[in-house]
Amino acid sequence: MELRDTPEEWRVVATTTPFQGNKTSVRTDDVVMPDGTVARRDYQVHPGSVAIVALDDEDRVLLLKQYRHPVRQKLWEIPAGLLDVPGENPLHAAERELYEEAHVKAADWKVLTDVYTTPGGCDEAVRIFLARDLSEAEGERFEVSEEEADMELARVPLTELVRRVLAGDVHNNCLVVGVLSLMAARTGDGVDALRPADSPWPARPFES
Repeated sequence: MELRDTPEEWRVVATTTPFQGNKTSVRTDDVVMPDGTVARRDYQVHPGSVAIVALDDEDRVLLLKQYRHPVRQKLWEIPAGLLDVPGENPLHAAERELYEEAHVKAADWKVLTDVYTTPGGCDEAVRIFLARDLSEAEGERFEVSEEEADMELARVPLTELVRRVLAGDVHNNCLVVGVLSLMAARTGDGVDALRPADSPWPARPFES
């Protein structure tokens, strides 16, 4: 048995798009099951995202707190954002998000992990980066708006953040996956063994 996800596509006999939003849409597919029956599946079509565990030289993770209307909570999160352009290099998107949300740049980048957030109902794929050797970005700060205008920034020690994750105090999926992946990398083969920042990403192919 090979412990690796593999591509597979079951036959679709009909498809519609009942909703089209600014960034995402909802698709309805009639999918042929292995026994020959047809089942209807509704799911969100998503451009994909990047997220960044930005670790400073004091072993603190850069966090932001932002209102998330669907869950009616202000959540502690790591910097993240959509892939704005099809085929966009995810590293470039991550660099942009780190600058826009925190006015920070990083000299050292690695891929922590790649995930599908909710594959039962959405095709969103997220690449989570580890960014190190942080410094303040040059120039004026990016002008934020809407929910981002109310963001709170903090730097939290990694060990404290892990405790908060396991205590159920923080719930953002990219934060949870990213922080625990970083701890696993440290106790495993080490951070230097992580994939390069420009590693292929089959879920969202890109050009360098």
